[in-house]
Amino acid sequence: MEPSTLAEDDVRAVQRLNEAYRAITEQLARVIVGQEQVIEELLVAMFARGHCLLVGVPGLAKTLMIRTLADSLSLEFSRIQFTPDLMPSDITGTEFIQEDKGTGVRELRFVRGPVFANVVLADEINRTPPKTQAALLEAMQEHQVTVAGKKYPLSEPFFVLATQNPIEQEGTYPLPEAQLDRFMFNTFVDYPDEAEELEIIKRTTADVVATVSPTLSGEQIVELQRIVRRVPVAEHVARYALRLVRLSRPKASGAPDFVREYVSWGAGPRASQYLVLGAKARAVLYGRYYAATEDIRAVAHPVLRHRILTNFNAEAEGIKPDDVVDRLVAFVDEDGPEIRGELAKVFRSADPGQD
Repeated sequence: MEPSTLAEDDVRAVQRLNEAYRAITEQLARVIVGQEQVIEELLVAMFARGHCLLVGVPGLAKTLMIRTLADSLSLEFSRIQFTPDLMPSDITGTEFIQEDKGTGVRELRFVRGPVFANVVLADEINRTPPKTQAALLEAMQEHQVTVAGKKYPLSEPFFVLATQNPIEQEGTYPLPEAQLDRFMFNTFVDYPDEAEELEIIKRTTADVVATVSPTLSGEQIVELQRIVRRVPVAEHVARYALRLVRLSRPKASGAPDFVREYVSWGAGPRASQYLVLGAKARAVLYGRYYAATEDIRAVAHPVLRHRILTNFNAEAEGIKPDDVVDRLVAFVDEDGPEIRGELAKVFRSADPGQD
């Protein structure tokens, strides 16, 4: 689709968002070494008005990355350290009785909790009990909190970034599927390569403090989020996203054999929505005026990996949700309803190209 098919204001907005993406990544590169894919997924989720769960071992600068992102966007940042004794009111806020010394009148006053910020870092979210984890659910979905029957809207934009340690599981409370589904992306933060790790050592052991400059205001981000919603998507692209999701369900008609064998539960309808929204946001970040199947494939892993529940057969053979997504992407034909090859026969093979 050519830019001329869009409204002139939308064309300029797409250009602004592409310029903002380059400016933000340039600012983040002053502090964060590497992690380009993680940064891209964070920005795609933010401009699609979604939330992101970052999974990675300690020491990979997850917290620093989130704080730097908030600084580069001129947004209010709040960090919540999740612990076993954290209560829901510690997140949402609480009411207390305040007396007016002049009149002697007592009244309830609401003190806002740390969730009232633009960027909320939920650090080690799986270290707190489900009761407190659930305190974020309404905020993430409705962009509001309810205390004592009264609703308090959150400031826009509102973006929850949660971190989780995939190794140490002692004393943790796994997130229930209902809450995992609220996260648009499950982003895996991997180790840096050798050159990047050397650069990290040089930067962090020198007497130099890198700073970032704000590039976008909250109002500008909200406007750009609206632009993302107006990006056109061809029907065959939307159907491609739909087939990826529907074929992840073992009881669905036409589900491939490897899904029936290794998957207990597939992705729900929210996955289809997030695939399309993520594709729209990614297309605009790259300066394109339409979403394509390549954008769907680019966001397939972070959208689907936490929505596909594998079974004991998969665990016994070392097959992860990412492996299932790999096969689904290879299995579904992007140009039509047909499906390619009988990849299920070679699913156990170390090399997908082997027979």
